[in-house]
Amino acid sequence: MLRLEHLRKTYGSLVAVDDVSLEVRKGEVFGLLGPNGAGKSTTIGMCVGLVSPDSGSVEIGGVGAPTTDAVRRHLGVAPQALAIYDDLTGAENLSLFGRLYGLGGRDLSDRVHRALDLVGLMPRASDRAGKYSGGMKRRLNLAAALVHDPPLLLLDEPTAGVDPQSRNNILDTVRDLARAGRTIIYTTHYMEEAQRLCDRVGIIDKGRLLCVGVVDDLVRAHGGKSVVRVERAGKHERVETDDPLREIATVLAHVGPDGPATGVHIERPDLESVFLSLTGRSLRD
Repeated sequence: MLRLEHLRKTYGSLVAVDDVSLEVRKGEVFGLLGPNGAGKSTTIGMCVGLVSPDSGSVEIGGVGAPTTDAVRRHLGVAPQALAIYDDLTGAENLSLFGRLYGLGGRDLSDRVHRALDLVGLMPRASDRAGKYSGGMKRRLNLAAALVHDPPLLLLDEPTAGVDPQSRNNILDTVRDLARAGRTIIYTTHYMEEAQRLCDRVGIIDKGRLLCVGVVDDLVRAHGGKSVVRVERAGKHERVETDDPLREIATVLAHVGPDGPATGVHIERPDLESVFLSLTGRSLRD
């Protein structure tokens, strides 16, 4: 559904995207993860035709590059910066975006209602978007990407700064869209979201794609060892191990000079472990 081949983009001496090649399969949820300034937004910009690559190519769904209206009709984009109009109602916002994609009449009305219902905003359809909460605006932002029923969705941090209820609604909506056969590119800083939603993830840093794969495979390859934390008489021990259950059995069977273990906790590697292992722990601003 999406093919990137040897994409490169520079801004003066800054290499924003450096030889990125990637294929996203039809019907999958693909997570694109990276620290601030890693190249995610530039990559997304090239995928939707807003940024021209210095070299390389983007192909959408076998129909061509996203440089023409005909190809861009296959895309739905929910940008991180909200793309809605506060002075319009929720329904008017979606009607506007639907008309931009050539919809009209009964078809437009049906799709607006369907999109509002999908994100739980039908009861507030006639209210101005400026009166919406932050979570409601995020959900309307997502609905605007869906109103023309595109096969490929690019969702750029769709849950940034929302309340738990809106976040849960958005995640449920993404899952429902995936079950319905949509292909979804999902960028987020929330590792648990990517681990929960994505069929595969790619981690990008300093413009280069560091790895691509199923989460469990990436955890095995890059996540490091499990950690067993043991408490004895108020003192804490930390043991790295490939077999945490065996280590716990050994700990419980052994009474040391400080007495028996009074507490044991396992920390298993996860997607966040992979992310930090590949991109480092230094702060990114």
